[in-house]
Amino acid sequence: MHLSPYHFQRLFCRWAGTTPKRFLQVLTLERGKWLLENSHSLLEASHELGLSGSSRLHDHFVQLEAVTPGEYKNKGRQVCIEYGVHSTPLGRMFVATTPRGVCRLGFVDFASVEELLDELCQAWPLGAVRKNIPATRHVIDALFGGDAAYRHGPLSLHVAGTNFQIAVWRALLKIPSGVVTSYAQVAESLGVPKAARAVGNAVGANPIALLIPCHRVIQQSGALGGYRWGPTKKLMVQTWERMRHEPVAL
Repeated sequence: MHLSPYHFQRLFCRWAGTTPKRFLQVLTLERGKWLLENSHSLLEASHELGLSGSSRLHDHFVQLEAVTPGEYKNKGRQVCIEYGVHSTPLGRMFVATTPRGVCRLGFVDFASVEELLDELCQAWPLGAVRKNIPATRHVIDALFGGDAAYRHGPLSLHVAGTNFQIAVWRALLKIPSGVVTSYAQVAESLGVPKAARAVGNAVGANPIALLIPCHRVIQQSGALGGYRWGPTKKLMVQTWERMRHEPVAL
């Protein structure tokens, strides 16, 4: 285009009303849906889209939506919240969803179902909470379901948090699968390089394990760092993700 990245970005936003990156993400998502609906495997669809692997396709199918002020004020009134507990390769997981997306995802082997259910009810005190295992199964399929993972389309996340927490969680979604970064680097990406500690607090408050990948954030020294579900689980998740991302040497 014979333009600097800065001027290209400004010109593109003026004409298209969105950034080049966001525009490409939408096109990639729509093309990916078409390929999957026409019997392409995850790996075939990823390569067709020019992505490095199926884990990168997953990133295009996760959309984060924040709770609106009205929803926050109503504390979940008239919101149907369904939950279920499912077995996964990483242990049993508690999943809760609203009509707008996943609102809770956690490991049962670190916290009991009762504790996770109590946290859910505290976050949505006036919501209509009910157990529905079949209705929450698609979330587990999206994480562990292989070629059938994304047949239902994009996976939305419905979360409540401060503006800073939401910004941190959005930043975590941009960390590639199988890659780790530091709290300081996340703070730098948000334009607040001195806020590494605040980033750590926001990471710790993440209500949706795996889908918001707080396990990809470590200490600047290279140490594993904290994790709500314990350091052993964090190491297990990182190892599982690397094994999915990297080809196996024969």
